[in-house]
Amino acid sequence: MSRSSGLDRRQFLAAMSGTVVASAMPRITQAAPAPGRRLAGVFPIAFTPTDTQDKINFDALAAQVKFCRKGGVHGLAWPQLASGWSTLTEQDRMHGAEVLVDAAKGGSTAIVIGVQSKTDVKEAERYARHAEKLGADAIICIPPEGVKHPTELLTYYQRVGNATSLPFFAQAVGDFSVDLLVEMFNKIPTFRYVKDEAGDPLERIAEIRKRTNDQLKAFSGRGVATMITEMERGFTGHCPYVSIADLYAAAYDAFHAGNQRLAFDVFGKIQAASSMFAQSDVDVLIARGVFPAGTKARVQPPAPGASPPKRTKATLAEIKHVLDTYLKADLRA
Repeated sequence: MSRSSGLDRRQFLAAMSGTVVASAMPRITQAAPAPGRRLAGVFPIAFTPTDTQDKINFDALAAQVKFCRKGGVHGLAWPQLASGWSTLTEQDRMHGAEVLVDAAKGGSTAIVIGVQSKTDVKEAERYARHAEKLGADAIICIPPEGVKHPTELLTYYQRVGNATSLPFFAQAVGDFSVDLLVEMFNKIPTFRYVKDEAGDPLERIAEIRKRTNDQLKAFSGRGVATMITEMERGFTGHCPYVSIADLYAAAYDAFHAGNQRLAFDVFGKIQAASSMFAQSDVDVLIARGVFPAGTKARVQPPAPGASPPKRTKATLAEIKHVLDTYLKADLRA
């Protein structure tokens, strides 16, 4: 999936006109997560479920939190690329954040709110402050489209990171270098987490850990297709789809409890299931009773000239067959 934004370089520089003032702000002490909510483990990216008229179903959005809580899933992030974030209005995002944080109350599933903006760093700051006011556990921000110069990206992320005391994730994509991540770590007190999807994350993790004294914690993306290797090399967390996030959580818990063989076996079942249906298909959550029949999901618009990958779509009956025949004994939610 591709990022989408309306910022070109000139617009970005104009939007950052208040940077000198913002960068002069006092350094913010990193806030601790809410009691019992660690920022580690399996943090799937929530879908933005819609009805047949493409209206967001906020009850179904909240149902994903309840599903994660029941399945022992450690956290949930929204809205990001898998949420079709750029199709959402500011009102959608503000209300969606409220719904998610409310649904998480009383449980251990942490909520991470996406704060990126297509056009305006001030909008990103509003989302960040709103997330903090609600009681979210952290914020995450995708870099703005068209802004690649390290100095400009650093300035942008300083603005977002200084907007609140919440723990701050950046999503690294494209040409986002380890050098820039380290500089951000040194200059933004709240920046202690990265969802790393730039270059080869499995190769970058050792350098990130070494150069930040293992204090910048890396989360994986890209469908979490290499989870066992990710855990062996020191990733702190993993961001799959919600569909079978409870299985990922079971693999994570087994590995970190010292039972690597069990983790390997559980992850093998995830890989086998993924060869039979796409985890990005909302029909999986329909089959699991999380979404009502007929639910669709917002999709991030493809980049100009890009075409979606071709795959054979499993029917709802086929998905139910896989769940009931092969996975039922292992599913926790």
